Amino acid sequence: QVQLVESGGGLVQAGGSLRLSCAASGSIFSMYQMGWSRQAPGKQRESVANITSSGSTTYTDSVQGRFTISRDSAKNTVFLQMSSLKPEDTAAYYCYAQVSHSYFGGSSFYWGQGTQVTVSR
Repeated sequence: QVQLVESGGGLVQAGGSLRLSCAASGSIFSMYQMGWSRQAPGKQRESVANITSSGSTTYTDSVQGRFTISRDSAKNTVFLQMSSLKPEDTAAYYCYAQVSHSYFGGSSFYWGQGTQVTVSR
């Protein structure tokens, strides 16, 4: 019903930068939260960054000051600008979107397919 297409992952050196993009399409009445989570090998998935419909942002402590989340509401697209990357940031990154499908409310979360980010020493 809603599809999220991610791009921008790759291999970078420590200290480098990378920008991830994720575009949502499909049956969207209203878009609420959008954000990113990640999962490193052998670890559980963790939330990385979130942005609300009003533009409020939150970050996990480990990326605060280095990552910036933003969105283009007109295009239902969310971005994650990653700077000063560390090897610990290596993970599969997944975008998500909280979407309502009608005036009557309620919402569902949808997830992208994931994009790999690898940071070398």
